[in-house]
Amino acid sequence: MKKFDVLVIGGGIGGIMTAYRLAEKAPHLSVCIMEKGHEITKRSCPIVARKSAKCVNCPSCAIMEGMAGAGAFSDGKYVISTEYGGWLTEFLPPETVIDYIEQADRILVSFGATTERFQPDNALKKLCLEHDLHMSQAQLKHLGTDANFETMRRLIEDLRGRVTLMTDTEVTDVDRERHLAVYRHEGKEGQVEASRIVFAVGRVGSRFFSEWCRKNSLPLKNNQVDIGVRVELPSMVWEDFSKRIYEPKIWYRSKSYGDTTRMFCFNERGQVVTENTNGILTVNGHSYRDESRKTQNSNFALLSTIRFTEPFREPIEYARHVAQLANLISGGSVLVQRLGDLENGRRTDEKRLRQSSTKPTLAAVAGDLSLCMPKRQLDNIIETLHALDEIAPGTANYDTLLYGIECKYYSARPDCEMFELKGCPGIYAIGDGAGFTRSLSQAAANGLYAADQIAEKES
Repeated sequence: MKKFDVLVIGGGIGGIMTAYRLAEKAPHLSVCIMEKGHEITKRSCPIVARKSAKCVNCPSCAIMEGMAGAGAFSDGKYVISTEYGGWLTEFLPPETVIDYIEQADRILVSFGATTERFQPDNALKKLCLEHDLHMSQAQLKHLGTDANFETMRRLIEDLRGRVTLMTDTEVTDVDRERHLAVYRHEGKEGQVEASRIVFAVGRVGSRFFSEWCRKNSLPLKNNQVDIGVRVELPSMVWEDFSKRIYEPKIWYRSKSYGDTTRMFCFNERGQVVTENTNGILTVNGHSYRDESRKTQNSNFALLSTIRFTEPFREPIEYARHVAQLANLISGGSVLVQRLGDLENGRRTDEKRLRQSSTKPTLAAVAGDLSLCMPKRQLDNIIETLHALDEIAPGTANYDTLLYGIECKYYSARPDCEMFELKGCPGIYAIGDGAGFTRSLSQAAANGLYAADQIAEKES
């Protein structure tokens, strides 16, 4: 049986930063990262590589899984703020969170990340307020899907040799008493023992982590889910915002229901992509720094927030069910519909899609989102699009494209003390997969902080 001082489950940015800091501050500790997906250099999506027009259900989704996690193929936004991006300030002072975000940024810059920062813009915030829209502000870096991938590749190569990296290795269970992790690699089962274990499973591993917590009678807190669409339109519509702050992050409270709908994950001159999370297809967006890979469109997420009350406790399954309906209706793909068709109560078909002045960047199936998305969320999205049209005219055009489903579910959060699970000494949980963060920057900061806690205790 293999033995390590520290086992990190998950090779996303949180897990990588945990291992990096331990290798830096406590080199005497043996550290292992186990990652369900491929090596970063072996991650290749057939759609992105233009070998397939639609998802072929790879055994491991290259977009969502593998070393560097889902962030490897994200737009690469690095948010230097506590205003959004996670909930670390519920556990740490805001100045501590910012300090760790800056520490992680310096590490990324040392491996090639850009130093350019977009600054907050009060004039744009005032424009939003004039129309009852509320814009969150932050210093922001756009790493870019392509440049971010290279930065993470260099960081992982630096780790190689200092820590053990085991890819294509799925942890299936952890014995909390004996600190044994059961894993599967190349069809064979094995076990590894570690003095300290860190769950850094990311969004794709949130379901596994929640099930493990329930099985081990660890209470979880989670009642929120965001469901909506990915909006695609000509890039010039939002240029006034994107050229000054890069990402317009705006929320609106609907007059119909009083629900919050938020615009985020903006991708200037980017493309819409498909994600496969445990067999459920959803949509997301990418944007590249390389000028030759840019498109004429920009895209962003527009999601309606739902907070459930007792006795319902399965918000993640609710979101998966809605996305599954879209997969069913589209014949195993995702849907796209023109806003004008949706508002007129008719399905977008291939002929109508070809007539659209906004040309889709993803080969989605033309259809009707009202057949799979709950009316309340759809009403919120349409109302918000018209509100956004007041500050960026053209947002609510007939040919604005809506892809579905996009959903963000926030992993069930366990009780912990400085990210060490209560009742499980030596077992930690960090990042998006444990409901503490929802951004690259806070996940990275969380990893560094947890590593410092472990290094201090081991010393």
